[in-house]
Parts: sequence; C-alpha cells; structure tokens
Amino acid sequence: MTELPGSHPGPTGSRPSTDLGDLLTGVRSHLNTGITPEGRVHSLLQAVLTIGADLDLATVLRRLTEAAAGLTGARYAGLGVLDEDGGFSEFIPVGMSDGQAELINRFPQGNGILGRPLHDRAPLRLADLREHPDFGGFPAGHPQMVSFLGVPIQVRDEVFGNLYLCDKIDGEEFCAEDESIVTALATAAGVAIENARLYEETRLRERWLGASTEITTRLLSGADTNQVLGYMAEQSREIGGADTAVVLLPDRHARGHLFAEIADGPVAQEILGTPVEIARTQCGWVYENGEPRIVPDLREAECPMLTHRGYGPGLLVPLGTPGNTRGVLLLGKIAERAPFTSTTRRMLHSFSVQAGVALELAEARRDTERLVVLEERDRIAKDLHDVVIQRLFASAMTLMSTLRLITSPEAEERVQRTIDELDGTIREIRSTIFALQNPPHRKDTSLRGRILELSENSAHGLGCHPGVSLDGPIDASVPDEIGEQLLAVLGESLTNVARHARATEVHVSVNAESSAEPGRRTGLTLTVTDDGIGLSEGGRRSGLRNLEDRARSLGGDFAAGRGEQGGTILVWRVPIPDDAGDHTEGF
Repeated sequence: MTELPGSHPGPTGSRPSTDLGDLLTGVRSHLNTGITPEGRVHSLLQAVLTIGADLDLATVLRRLTEAAAGLTGARYAGLGVLDEDGGFSEFIPVGMSDGQAELINRFPQGNGILGRPLHDRAPLRLADLREHPDFGGFPAGHPQMVSFLGVPIQVRDEVFGNLYLCDKIDGEEFCAEDESIVTALATAAGVAIENARLYEETRLRERWLGASTEITTRLLSGADTNQVLGYMAEQSREIGGADTAVVLLPDRHARGHLFAEIADGPVAQEILGTPVEIARTQCGWVYENGEPRIVPDLREAECPMLTHRGYGPGLLVPLGTPGNTRGVLLLGKIAERAPFTSTTRRMLHSFSVQAGVALELAEARRDTERLVVLEERDRIAKDLHDVVIQRLFASAMTLMSTLRLITSPEAEERVQRTIDELDGTIREIRSTIFALQNPPHRKDTSLRGRILELSENSAHGLGCHPGVSLDGPIDASVPDEIGEQLLAVLGESLTNVARHARATEVHVSVNAESSAEPGRRTGLTLTVTDDGIGLSEGGRRSGLRNLEDRARSLGGDFAAGRGEQGGTILVWRVPIPDDAGDHTEGF
C-alpha cells in the first residue's frame, strides 16, 4: 500500500503520535519555504492545532474541510468519508447554502473524478474538471464548478477519505503550493481524525453496553417482554442514528411471515402489524441465517412498511444467535441520509445477540416458575380430591344416615338442604380440580375448558368469580353444534347478569345427562343463577327471547324466573342425539 509522505503509520493497536514536533516535521516536508509566505505556514499550523482540539469526529471533519477551504481560498470544499465498500458513507460540504444543498437530490458516492485520489493514492489537480475523462456531469441542483483539487486523507496506513476543493474565489487555478499545503493539512489532520474515531467508538461502545445491561436487568427481574423490546427498539434507533426501528417477530399461527410487533419512530403506529415474508426477502434471510446485513436501499429488501414512506438505507440485525434467532431488528433511515457504517453494524449485532440471550434466559426462568406453579396446582388438586372431597362426601353420608333418626319435618328439611349444598359443593370442587389440572395457558380446546375459560373471563364484568359446576359426559356426548350454542347462551347470560343484576354471587351449572333407558332422551342443561335484583316487571326481554329461540331451534326449552332466595335463575335445556357420543367421561 502506497504511503502518503509525512504520515506516521504504526503497528496495529499502537497509538498515533500526537507530538507537536512530529506534526511540524510532517507539515514542513510538504511546504517549499521558498514559495510559501511565513504567514501561511502559521495559518496552517494554527489550523492543525484547531482541528486536533476536539474529540468529536463530526466536528473534526468539518473543521478540516473549512480549514482547507480557508487556506487555499477555495469557494467550495467537501470531504468524503469512505465506507468498507469503497463508497462514501458520509459527505461534508462547505461553501453551499442550505438552499443549494437541499436542491441536490443525493450526496456524492465517490465515483468518477471524486474516486481518482482514492484510486491513485495521490493528489489530483485540474484546471478544468469537465475535461477529465472520468467527469460524469453534475447532479441536478449542483452548482457548476471548474478548477479542482483532490487530496486523499490517510490515517496511518488506511485511507480515511478524500478532501476536495473547487473554484478559488480569486478565479485562479489551484497551484502546486495549494496542493502542497492541503496535503500537509490532510497528513497532519490524520492524527486528530484517528483520535476522534477511537473516542467515538469508545463512547458508542459504552452506550451499547449500558443499554444491553439495562435490557438484561429488566428481563431477569421479571419485566414485561414487550416493554423491554420497546426499550431495545428505542435505544437502537437513538444510538444507531436511525429514524425508525422495528422489531420483527414470527407468528406461530402464520408461518412463513415476520410481523412488526414493536416499533419506535415517527411512523411507529402506522407500521405495527405489517407482515414481511420470510422467503425471498432480506429480512427473512437475516432471520434464517442469523447474520446481520447492511441494506443500501430498503426497496431492495422488499420491506413494504418503510419503502413507500421515503426510507432508503437500512440495517437488519438478528435477535439471538445463529440457529436460535428469535426475530429481526430493522433500522431505517430517510433516503437522503448516509448508509449505516460497518462499526454500527458490528456494535448493534453484538447488542442484539446479548439481548437475544437475555430473552432466552428470561423465558427459561419463566418456564421454571411456570413449572413450579403447575406442580403446586397438581398438589392442590390432589389434596382437594383425596382429602377435601372425601371428607365432604363422608359428612354427607353421615347426614343421610341421620335422616332416619329425625322426627321433626322442619329439622329433616334443613338436614336435606345441607346434604344438597354439600353435593353442590363437591361438584364445584371437582370443577375446580379440573381447572387446576387444565390451566388456561395450556389452551384447553375441549368444551369443558371453553366453559371454564368463558366463565373466568367474565369475572371482571361481573365483579366476582362465578362458581362453575360441570357434571356428566360433556365432552364425550355433546356435539360441536350444540356446544357452540351452549357457549353463546352462557356468554349472553353472563353478560345480562353483569349489565342488569347487580349480583355479588353467580353460579353456573352444566349437566350432560346420559341415559341408556328406553324412551329416555339424553339432555344438556345449563343453569345460571345469581343473587341480584331479579327480573323487573315489564322490562325488555329481547335478550331472553334470543336464548329461548336458540333452545327451540334445537328442540329444547328455556325458562327464566326468580330464585327461591331471590335473584334470577335461567335454565336452558336441549336434547342430545342418541348417536352423539359414547356417553363416557371421567376425571
């Protein structure tokens, strides 16, 4: 690799020299003291010191560009920063007004004449750039320029970018003295540029590390996963310099697609839920291969959520490690902005891998906690079945045997009522045992499970948890059509209770009566009771008529009235065809 005169390359990992004597040596090697006024030398050295006085890379680059224009008397100046592909990742213009800059529909990409200093590793000075064979014309809105001076900027043995000057204010051409002083400036500024780059990378690394630590802490402390992913999207957008960040996750029920589950940025609410195909898209490639990818133009990535909204440069990063990718993090920039750099890609990839591992650890912890809960539910269910129900059953049997010894009709009635209540309690405990052994997260799709889930989901509207009793071969004997009608009637009944009854206690009973006796039909009975204000006289009965119509359409009947202790009792009864099932069921 050709080395620019006056630069100070060193072994990998060594610190660049910051000694003022070394800088002066490099500068003087490019100046002919016979033709350079002493005042210009002083201005050059002052510019070098000014450039190195700041560690912010953007500030250093702008100061360098402005200093080059001032030292040569150039009307226009520009500095192109190279990316890993040899094009410009950033271009800093000097000399154009904001209005002129806005008229240019794209910044230079380092092609044509602008690429010659990089290709040749040497300055290029032209009296009329339009006569050069590599000249390809000016972009729309670009001011016309004639004279040209381009100098590569070298940081140690690496070309960092190219410095360009056009059209001297006095109308003269750029001379050898201008070339010499700009080359000296670029050589000396290389030290300041590397210091600024190291500082910027260190600062970015600290921010990424801080965000990664915060995500891990939140996940392992039990925070909601979606909230943590939202924080990750926000931090990725801010630290990565993007306009919008999107977290794409797969859906178990819609295989072959990723969906925008989390978004941060000005169009976040508009793109939530947007699907992206995994096959034949770059988003899908990143998800399946677990490798990050910089996308110069998101339209090439077939990313419908951002392309038609004016987005161009993109960065796709997998969440997790190869072979265990949990989703994709998409960062997008408005089309006119510079592409993402390889440094941002490396740091964001490392960040996303740690976030993916933290998600996996958090899920493993939740699975462990869930297993503990399930084991405890099983223990409670066994205790209820083996201890509580048996004791209640024994008490009921004792009371039944005591009935023969009672001579008072009133006492006999009370004991019989107690026996009935014990029987009802046993049925409710059995329903509770069933619910404990089939928790909602197992997604029980049986009719029993759906009845329990519907009753449990109505608790918020009712203001209490309804008691549920399920008897008979419900899953084995009830056809799907009747089961759907039953669920609809139960849902409407509980809704009516929630709206009108003002009840503090609600009970649901479903009984599938099976019989093998000739002439006796198998039936399904739903009973909903509450202790509310009861049915009002002359009130609207449209909801009750709907329940009655559903029963009659199945050959059954429906009744609604006041309960013995007040409140309302609804009884919905329908027959079950003899060939509906094998009439067997057990716990």
